[in-house]
Amino acid sequence: MGAGNLNINGFINEHVIKRKTSLFVRDIENNYEAIKKKIEGKSVLVIGGAGSIGSSFIKSILPFKPATLVIVDLNENALAELTRDLRSTKGMFIPDDYVPYPIDYASDVFKKMFIKRGGFDIVANFSAHKHVRSEKDIYSIEALIKNNVINAKLLLDLLSQYPPEEYFCVSTDKAANPVNIMGASKRIMEDVIFSYSDKFPVKTARFANVAFSNGSLPAGFLERISKLQPLSAPSDVRRFFVSPEESGQICMLACVLGDNRNIFFPKLDEAQMMTFDDIARELLKELGYEVLECDSDAEALEKADELKNGSKKYPVRFSTSDTSGEKSFEEFITETEEADMERFLALGVIVGKNITDKKRTDKLFNDLNEAFSKETTKEKIVDILKNYLPNFDHIETGRSLDGKM
Repeated sequence: MGAGNLNINGFINEHVIKRKTSLFVRDIENNYEAIKKKIEGKSVLVIGGAGSIGSSFIKSILPFKPATLVIVDLNENALAELTRDLRSTKGMFIPDDYVPYPIDYASDVFKKMFIKRGGFDIVANFSAHKHVRSEKDIYSIEALIKNNVINAKLLLDLLSQYPPEEYFCVSTDKAANPVNIMGASKRIMEDVIFSYSDKFPVKTARFANVAFSNGSLPAGFLERISKLQPLSAPSDVRRFFVSPEESGQICMLACVLGDNRNIFFPKLDEAQMMTFDDIARELLKELGYEVLECDSDAEALEKADELKNGSKKYPVRFSTSDTSGEKSFEEFITETEEADMERFLALGVIVGKNITDKKRTDKLFNDLNEAFSKETTKEKIVDILKNYLPNFDHIETGRSLDGKM
């Protein structure tokens, strides 16, 4: 079997999340009428909607029949494919007022469109740099922080003029006790949106890796296999996983059912964690290959030539992680946070968050903008972030994921 013939959703259910149906089916059923009341007939704006989580969120809300759906994403090709996918899905509801825009949400063009429409009832923001590898140098770090934090603030300022009924912005499990700049940026993003929570309701969600999402390592396995290239993965990094469908459902439930300043997370226990090398092993087995473990990248590349001659022994390079900002485990809640574990069957909700001191966040923005206005360093930015987040324990090894297969 080739990678192109694999039933990826079936593989995810059986070998990765290890459940046949979504974890959140019963929570959706139990709250169906409340969800419908929040979405039906409403105008919805989804930023970053062509990505894995954003598109799954869209597919979760469309059955509840919003009157307007505007999708904004810089990836024009992905927007076109999303539209084709939606219109090619039997029974999929698509409102008459459906507009996908390939524009930057921090641009003047976006602002013109937003003001012309007079805002939206529901705004969900999925635009983010999500990879730990995004902190490779000062230039990639500046782009990450501007997208995840600074541009997000510009959007919130605009929303303050046209307050939505619901605002949702996706966070990450890496925001809990962050060890990398991406996680720290998302933790700061939580504070930033909470600083606007006196103007409109804000909610977010921390959740696990989305199995085989765009740009993820497992999705990369499929690309490598299609090109008969060796697989590479860390053997010591344990992660929680949810399916693409589940990722959209978490965000929908948080967006429309969450109270102001709630942070949602899935109820997953440690036994449900997986390592990336285990996923690679299961995938190769499913495709009829035998795993051939190699001691170096060079050996794996050499052995890959044999695949072109029909070999069923697939070369892999599994090793321990040695790159900056890589956390060996995942967590959704810190020891200082309080969670309601009773409201939903499959979701915990972090409650009791206060409105963030806007003076603190404004000072952070000033410090970051001043640093980025001239030549600066990764170390300087880390210091600024640590000053704002005293528990930010950055892991620096001097190595980036871009230096590995």
